[in-house]
Amino acid sequence: MSPCAQKKLLDELMQPFGFLSCPQQNIITSDIDSWQRTFGYTRLFDYSAPHFKMVFDCEPVYFDYDNRTWLIEFWKGQYGISCGAEIGIYRADTILSPDRLTNARFESISNSLMLPLSMQLFYQGRPLFCIGQTHWWLTGFRPGFFAYPQDLSLRISITFLDREMADSFADALIAKGYCPYDIELCSASVAFTFGIPHSFQPRCKRPFVTHMAQRVNRIYCRIFNKITRPFADCYEQILYLYFYLPFAFRRLLRMKRHKTQKFHRCRR
Repeated sequence: MSPCAQKKLLDELMQPFGFLSCPQQNIITSDIDSWQRTFGYTRLFDYSAPHFKMVFDCEPVYFDYDNRTWLIEFWKGQYGISCGAEIGIYRADTILSPDRLTNARFESISNSLMLPLSMQLFYQGRPLFCIGQTHWWLTGFRPGFFAYPQDLSLRISITFLDREMADSFADALIAKGYCPYDIELCSASVAFTFGIPHSFQPRCKRPFVTHMAQRVNRIYCRIFNKITRPFADCYEQILYLYFYLPFAFRRLLRMKRHKTQKFHRCRR
């Protein structure tokens, strides 16, 4: 198949899961209109992640702007057989007190509030991919690559709606423990590096579950690479799974489905 035919088929296969292909970076990324958007965000997602083989560092940044509390959260780590990172933008209906932040449910922002985002993921100082787009949930996942969260660093740049919003976000980073000299503030844009998290990591409450999840992830990554070793390109590997191991293809793209299912059960 030609590269164009590959991308068209892959996008048709992955869109029901909320993802699209990104041939330039050899990764999977999230669709703006993905179904995950309807669920917003709650801290429960991060707490339950290791049970579904997702082991990552997370950095939630809360700040107030336009009479609402906003949340921009960053993730980097291992998502099953994929290594990747995420930036998610959410907001509450009103300004929340500090004691309500971790228990509140935040809604995904509308298209009119989406921000230009860019991120570059590094593994032990070596770049893995770089992606940028105006989005509410920018993601990048490299199938078949295994890493521990502490070996990853994420270079992030966000262009906000105005300077007031950028200042509020930068102040929240400083309050969280980031050094002011490590934050680049230019007009309405903020850039910094997410390496060592400054927030409590929910995965640390279940060290055994996290350890076992990473052991399983490493094994599955080796199996994935062994099965698809005739193919060097990420998309050829994924299509191979689709045609010959469809159950493995579905498992590859269920990175976020577990989170929303868990949230649905808890709301009931």
